[in-house]
Amino acid sequence: MTRPLPPWMDPLLARLGTARSEDFTPLHTPTSGGRQSAVLVLLAEEPDVGPDVLVLQRAATLRNHAGQPAFPGGAADPDDADATATALREANEEVGLDPATVTVLAELPKLWIPVSDFVVTPVLGWWHRPHPVHPREPAEVAHVARLPVAELVDPENRMRVRHPSGWTGPAFSARGMLVWGFTAGVLATLLEMGGWARPWPRNRVLDLPPTSASPAPSAGTDSADELAGR
Repeated sequence: MTRPLPPWMDPLLARLGTARSEDFTPLHTPTSGGRQSAVLVLLAEEPDVGPDVLVLQRAATLRNHAGQPAFPGGAADPDDADATATALREANEEVGLDPATVTVLAELPKLWIPVSDFVVTPVLGWWHRPHPVHPREPAEVAHVARLPVAELVDPENRMRVRHPSGWTGPAFSARGMLVWGFTAGVLATLLEMGGWARPWPRNRVLDLPPTSASPAPSAGTDSADELAGR
């Protein structure tokens, strides 16, 4: 049985109807070219915990964005009907998510990641029937967790991070995971749109440790991945 959408989603869904790429990033998304891909921004709810979002940590051995936090997702396959199909397929392959347990709510505007030339469509989903998930391919995914929104918006868990290149952007600390880059930018925007964000000390800056800092954002994209935390 599909669970109805919870009332706390209403403000976010109302805002998404007019969402533009400019709400998420100052970068212009190319109208052609780029590596088409999609990620699943999967919201759920736990009793006594409240809303949460599924985030994974990529394996340290990957070519692109090694060791970084990410939403489940990846590059589009020729057989994928659309961005939603890509996001659900990748989530199944990466963490064993059953697509039948997800209600797709919206495909968000396409966003460009210069360092890897991915053109990413975030797909917002409601996990109406949550089930255990785990990394299916340790060579690709090191860890997966459901991060409570209450922890993400706690001012004590919000900060900006600085890359050795000088790039800075928003970040979150939750459940032992440091979320930054593209993923943190999308989260920052959605938290604002949903009316969940709280004031936080924007002068709190954490230098990224070398193990987290690779790859560097491409030249000329200072704060590009900031995506609404600016």
